[in-house]
Amino acid sequence: MKMKNERKKNDFFDRRLPCSRVQSETVTNSEKWLGYLIGPAGALLLNAVLATYLNVYYTDVLNLTPLWGGVFLTAFPIVSKIIDAVTNVVMGQVIDRTKTREGKARPWLLLSAFLVPVTGVLLFTVPESSDAVKAVWVMISYNLFYSFAYTIFNMSHNLMVPLSTRDGTARGGLSVFNQITTIMMSGILVALVFPMVIMPMIGVDKGKWITLMSFLSILALPLTLLEYFFTKERVTEEAAAEETKLSFMKQMKILFTDKYMILMYAYFLIYTVGTTLKNLGLVYYCNYVLGTYNDGVTQMLVSVIGGIPMGIGIFAVWPLAKKFGKRNVTMAGFILYAAGSLICWLFSHNLVIVLIGQFIKNIGGLPCAYVFMALFADCLDHLEWKKDLRMDGAAMSIYNIIAVAMVGIMTGVFNWMLAKAGYLAPITANSVTEAASKLAENGWTAQVAPAELKPAADGVLTVAMQQPDKVNWVIAFAFVGLEVFTGIALVAILFFLNVEKKLPEEQAEIKARHEKTAEGNEA
Repeated sequence: MKMKNERKKNDFFDRRLPCSRVQSETVTNSEKWLGYLIGPAGALLLNAVLATYLNVYYTDVLNLTPLWGGVFLTAFPIVSKIIDAVTNVVMGQVIDRTKTREGKARPWLLLSAFLVPVTGVLLFTVPESSDAVKAVWVMISYNLFYSFAYTIFNMSHNLMVPLSTRDGTARGGLSVFNQITTIMMSGILVALVFPMVIMPMIGVDKGKWITLMSFLSILALPLTLLEYFFTKERVTEEAAAEETKLSFMKQMKILFTDKYMILMYAYFLIYTVGTTLKNLGLVYYCNYVLGTYNDGVTQMLVSVIGGIPMGIGIFAVWPLAKKFGKRNVTMAGFILYAAGSLICWLFSHNLVIVLIGQFIKNIGGLPCAYVFMALFADCLDHLEWKKDLRMDGAAMSIYNIIAVAMVGIMTGVFNWMLAKAGYLAPITANSVTEAASKLAENGWTAQVAPAELKPAADGVLTVAMQQPDKVNWVIAFAFVGLEVFTGIALVAILFFLNVEKKLPEEQAEIKARHEKTAEGNEA
């Protein structure tokens, strides 16, 4: 009777969920292009912009660095990520217990299509009021976006590759398509258009920031809907009868007693620490260590020249991964990754050498960027073979906790280092005379003489300061130094991650189990 009532409840929800446009049992071209390449573009582009510029908005536009003696921008990201970690656990459990004809993750993807745009706008519409009001708004809007809306999107989106198919070749192809959007489209816009065109145009004008970010937030709505309609959870359909109802603690015990899952999480943790600090330091590094504030050239060169290998990787990585193995290619890549980072760190003020180092580093980062999710899916298949159950939501919740927690922790650490080193935010002035007066009053030195600055369309000058040597060291370490050490650590971890060795036999055994179960159910 209970099972019958549960089936009726699922049918009630199923009838209200729009159907996937993908019905094939094998991965289709429309699925690749619309579901995995174009569909995620809106939300991933918004997230890429936020990863690079949200902290800049807080430090340079809202000038929150000195708030409460530097404590606010240090503590609030870390506290927020504790909340985010909890919501990721909850969302993982919710996904594992969701059963519909449209899958267990895709229905939440549909909901996120509407939540992400609304909360994205709220991030930037901070009212002009007291410091206390600004702080409260920033904390609430930040958690509505990251701990609620983007958690729902990111959990469901990241599960699309593992749940789409067991076919290793098809899964690898989807993993590549899934990363092209982030690496190419988002990378080109964030790395080229933003520093060269948009940032010099909007400067520290709050109204222009709100307009721009509102547009990017709203763009996520139709594209995320496209991802929902052109994806399909074949693995969920296949394993529906064996879904687990284990408690969260039992699931965690299973996950953290499996060698490959532990290695995968350690690998992702170290990688995320390095890349998060690098992303946070990019704009500051190009504005103060290598170039001048919003000069429209330095950041573009660093990002685009360094990112050219990502375009090459679309065609090169997967054939190499199929021939030599995902683990082996990724491990070799991280050797180059560490070497390129070291070159940049040793010559952090030399533009030409930094560009060479960035090119080498990004060549090394290609395998990780394109095949990580396929490798993660292999670990999930191994765990299913070992324990005879799927725990996609629980496994992905730990993955997401690492991602969001490290963003919060490293943002707090980075802001704390900036504050302690004595970071000086840019100032605005309506004239050269006013700018000179503010500089003299505070004893600051401008990067570029105010008389040589080009005012914005409204006549306002944005004047950036020469940073103390300690600030420049912190920024250089964040952008190019830390990844020397994370690259070496990742090589060591990957040496033991040989999950691919027996995977074909394990997948065949899983398929045989499902066929036997299906025959038993029919009987």
